[in-house]
Amino acid sequence: MGPDRERDGRRRETVRTLAYAACGAVLLAGCASMPDSGDLRSVESTPRQDAQVRVFAQAPHENAPPGQIVQGFLEALTSDDPHYETALKYLTPRAAKQWRPDVSTTVLDGGPTADPVHAGSRDDPDDYASALTGDRFATLDSQQSYEPASGQYQETLHLTRDRKSGQWRIDDLPQGIVMGKSDFLRNYTSVNKYYFASNTPTEADGKPVSVADPVYVRKKVDPMTQTVSSLLAGPSRWLGPVVRSSFPTGTALKKGVTSLTPDDQNRLTVPLNDKASRVGSAKCTEMAAQLLYTLQDLTPTGVDEVALQRANGSQLCDLDKNRAELVAARGVAQHPEFQYFIDGKHRLVRVAGDSLQASADVTPVPGALGEGEKQLRSAAVSRDEDTAAGVSLDGSRLYVGSLVSGGSLGEPVLTSQGATKADRLTTPSWDGDGDLWVADRDLKKPRLLLLEKGAGDPLEVRTPGLDGRIEAVRVAADGVRVALIVEKGGLRSLYLGRIQRDEASAAASGGSRQEEAAGPGPAKPSATGQKAGERPVVSVLELHSVTPQLEEVTAMSWAGDSRLVVVGREQGGVQQMGYVQVDGSTPVGSAPAALTGVKGVAASEDERLPLVAYSEEDGIVRLLSGSKWQKLVKEGSAPVYPG
Repeated sequence: MGPDRERDGRRRETVRTLAYAACGAVLLAGCASMPDSGDLRSVESTPRQDAQVRVFAQAPHENAPPGQIVQGFLEALTSDDPHYETALKYLTPRAAKQWRPDVSTTVLDGGPTADPVHAGSRDDPDDYASALTGDRFATLDSQQSYEPASGQYQETLHLTRDRKSGQWRIDDLPQGIVMGKSDFLRNYTSVNKYYFASNTPTEADGKPVSVADPVYVRKKVDPMTQTVSSLLAGPSRWLGPVVRSSFPTGTALKKGVTSLTPDDQNRLTVPLNDKASRVGSAKCTEMAAQLLYTLQDLTPTGVDEVALQRANGSQLCDLDKNRAELVAARGVAQHPEFQYFIDGKHRLVRVAGDSLQASADVTPVPGALGEGEKQLRSAAVSRDEDTAAGVSLDGSRLYVGSLVSGGSLGEPVLTSQGATKADRLTTPSWDGDGDLWVADRDLKKPRLLLLEKGAGDPLEVRTPGLDGRIEAVRVAADGVRVALIVEKGGLRSLYLGRIQRDEASAAASGGSRQEEAAGPGPAKPSATGQKAGERPVVSVLELHSVTPQLEEVTAMSWAGDSRLVVVGREQGGVQQMGYVQVDGSTPVGSAPAALTGVKGVAASEDERLPLVAYSEEDGIVRLLSGSKWQKLVKEGSAPVYPG
């Protein structure tokens, strides 16, 4: 529980000592400190910038009054003490045994305000209580998974004075910790753990598909060891039903291993306990691939190679970055060749994806969708760039055709009966298995639909818990997550859902009227939860908002393994474009340059490729790395990358 506090001008004592391994003690500007007396206040501390400085708290002063004990304890929780040993010194022995700081972390918009609610009395002068209050901003659960939060935070710390020593100590407190937003940003960093999709087919070459699972770890408390331990412990509760880990259940670091550090060749050796001692070579290389992908962004240079060891010291296997790509697919399996959009003649056109010039050649795609046979208002291109789907200009019909010269469209694969253009089909989206997703916005029967391989009778996707009408659909490259813009009451919000493809797990995660009508589950489900010859049962479950601060989301696109680019507006604000993590947190780094009148945006999950946007004022524009927005064509709309 850590405060973000301002200085109140009164006499203070330093409550932190600063340690710098190579250079000795360093004084940080903006460090919080503790007054000798007076009430406690909520204060916003200055974020610390020096990543090499570690901050440690000071133990309680002799005969410190209860107000200082409360504030000193809160300060101790924002330090870089690995096991909160200093914070424990502010507690009674019984409270220290019962307190579990790792249960959760509550992040407040400002620091927690601590006000005395009972400051002793004539009847019991050795009794004191302090109320902690603030506005919730986010929480981390016991797995370090982030979730936006709102509402009032209110908890109580109770203190007592030891009758023998005369020292005040905290004897009752809530589990977990609490701190202000700026302390959280200073203390924690987001890391993607990687697991493998379990409810979708593997890549054509047999490689499993990796899925990012973001968590927050403490920046200066051996983040590499924290991250490896978190990976071994398994995926987050939300993602767990649709991913698997190649590490056997119960696998952990070898007993006694408390720190992991790469050697001078950037090779990391990871000793494991006996649970992993009998894995085969294929399974072991998958385990190593999970580690390599997870550790790539943790350090400036990443880790070049990992070696897994048995508890007895013998080697299980090793794997370097180059070979990891042969073991498992990470994110986009294929580098997109082109960027696509609808031109002024309502045809699907493309521009070479590796062209970094604003004046790059724009050409119609091969086949009927590029020849103007049907006028289009939006389109989606399959991830292998062999097939495309286009929505007719009035939004009522969906066509699918191959990107081959001379190919014809034939009849529409889907027709909407919506009364107006705004009540018909959304822009479609292809998943990694070649299935096509689209929402029908017909007010009489709004639905999320899936066309297997882009053809056949559409399959209605179950959406228990969905409150509103889907306005946009984007499926992630991993095939287990989908982003939806949902409209309700005139407001549009961005939600993320988990895609599950078997009836048993869908029913277990929450029923719906659709599920009740589906009948009993299969007696002998296959790997995707269906009998031979039966169609799959597909559900989007546990939808959660990833942009709670925005009331009007205009456009969005996947922009990485766990990141989306979003165009939206806060209440009373102006339109803005920025990045958001799939857990609802804001990634470190700058937002895209401002652009007015944005109606569409496209990003590749290959983060090296430029953003493409449709602006009412400028047409189709691109944002190249290290550059400004550049106009591609004036007449155009609906930009997309494959997917």
